[in-house]
Amino acid sequence: MKLAYWLLPGLRIKRWLVVFAAGLYLVALGGAMAAGADLWAAAEGWLRRQVLAATGRFVPEPWPGVAVMALGALLAVGATYRVLRVVAELLTPAGGANGAAMDRLVLRRRLDRGPRVVAIGGGTGLSVLLRGLKEYTGNVTAIVTVADDGGSSGRLRGELGILPPGDIRNCLVALADAEPLMAQLFQHRFTQGTLAGHSLGNLFIGALAELLGDFEQAVYESSKVLAVRGQVLPSTLTPVTLVARMADGRIVRGESAIAADAAPIDKVWLEPSGVEPPPAAVEAIESADLVVLGPGSLYTSILPNLLIPGIRDALRRSRAVKVLVVNAMTQPGETTGYTAADHARALIDAVGPGLFHHVLVNVQQPPAALLQRYRQQGQDVVRLDRERLRQMGLQVHAARLLAGDDLVRHDPQRLARALLRVLLAARPRVNPRRRLDFFLLGERLWREETGADEPARVARDA
Repeated sequence: MKLAYWLLPGLRIKRWLVVFAAGLYLVALGGAMAAGADLWAAAEGWLRRQVLAATGRFVPEPWPGVAVMALGALLAVGATYRVLRVVAELLTPAGGANGAAMDRLVLRRRLDRGPRVVAIGGGTGLSVLLRGLKEYTGNVTAIVTVADDGGSSGRLRGELGILPPGDIRNCLVALADAEPLMAQLFQHRFTQGTLAGHSLGNLFIGALAELLGDFEQAVYESSKVLAVRGQVLPSTLTPVTLVARMADGRIVRGESAIAADAAPIDKVWLEPSGVEPPPAAVEAIESADLVVLGPGSLYTSILPNLLIPGIRDALRRSRAVKVLVVNAMTQPGETTGYTAADHARALIDAVGPGLFHHVLVNVQQPPAALLQRYRQQGQDVVRLDRERLRQMGLQVHAARLLAGDDLVRHDPQRLARALLRVLLAARPRVNPRRRLDFFLLGERLWREETGADEPARVARDA
């Protein structure tokens, strides 16, 4: 927008700019008067008579000049406030609360100074993490698996030839700063007719991909519609199929079929192999302060991203603090009986060491009745075997991370706070200009945790 547009009639800005200019003039004039400048000595006319009359002719110099300076400063500050108020009103949507736009500007500025965080995974676990992280930083990059082939995503993948949009849609909504109704609309799933099973967000992304001819650009445009804090990227722009060899020797193709199989998994790989990640994903990993793997399904949400050579190489080059978030519960077949160390070992065996050096594990026990219900479905709490993790050269962090509802899952805010505590405890090497930002982040975490009923205390073990 051209600067001259702000001077158009009806915006109520020009009058305050004039008042601001008058205030600056009085400040300069008062300064000259206070300094005994020749300008004041030569002012024998109306201005001098008015000042002397107002001061009763008893106030010695330089106080008349100081009074004029104070009046000018008051006018300038008042005019500045009114200009900002008018701009805030222009930016506030119709029907919005007073000051809402200004609050958004302040919040956005604070979030823009937050740490650079990359979250890698898929499924509901990644979206839970993103909902917590977006409250602390606007520099979030979600790198999402595109191996999904079930439900609405699988149908669109087969019919339109696009990458599966489901997990990406969930991440966009999790990072959205749009009106709640817009986020609900994006998540709306049709229940009748030929569209039954499809979510509106999936169709929206699919339509944009067809219109623009570029799936990555479609995701970017969708993020603008939802006012996303950060960015969401597919782990690759090449259609891939996840393939698994089960412990009994069977080969199972497709993410949904693997997740539904009750047999233990021996090995997974992608077809075709050697696909490339988007350059933006590599750049985000290499410049990150914190990289988070999970939470999410070990073999079908986290590992498919790490099977892409470009992402593995970027992780090994990155100087970020790299953390594996272990799931709160095991999954039937996929991780039945797994401990925290088993999760870490499975990733290391599949893609090699060096992709993470920290492990964050929940140590909060769910209610007995809720746990019993999960055990009837073949799931159990992931146990922390601290010593095995230490022997693998990993630093262990334990925290109370569960949400207080009728599902055993991570609480977004507790998880985000715990991860940021791991980041600060690791003392990453950052630009000196950003040290104040990290200090303020630590102060905010301290205030929130000490004021909570059940603070998420993170214990770092050397």
